[in-house]
Amino acid sequence: MWTDKNRSRYKRDALRYPSDLTDAEWELVRPMFPPAKPGGRPREVNEREIINGLLYILSTGCQWRQIPKDLPARSTLQSYLSLFQWDGTLVRMHHELYVRCREQAGREASPTAAIIDSQSVKGAEKGGPKSTRRAMMQARKSGAESAMCWSTRWAC
Repeated sequence: MWTDKNRSRYKRDALRYPSDLTDAEWELVRPMFPPAKPGGRPREVNEREIINGLLYILSTGCQWRQIPKDLPARSTLQSYLSLFQWDGTLVRMHHELYVRCREQAGREASPTAAIIDSQSVKGAEKGGPKSTRRAMMQARKSGAESAMCWSTRWAC
């Protein structure tokens, strides 16, 4: 419920962009950020700005080329995003924040119940994806027919 206390907590007017992390949010995410590789070149980009840049892309839906100049370069953001997807950082961050959110709400870390709607039950009764796949596939054309048409292109 929106109370004066909640409104002030979620107010994002003081941030550069509404998608930027607050100090409290960054303190939650910072330990999950992977450390720099040992023996390699020191990291020159601010870790918080990497997350802010990725959140900006996700929240605005802008094209990579339209990232504001005060955020890291698009090549940097793209490489970190692909690294995070490859090494599982995004999945770990999501899981950790999900568990914390549930615990903060007074719930168990992993849900113990599931909701199944009537459409899911109907799909399962008919055999699920296997039975609907055939109905949704396009009819195949004969390979010989297209080759014949190509060789006699002017007659088709």
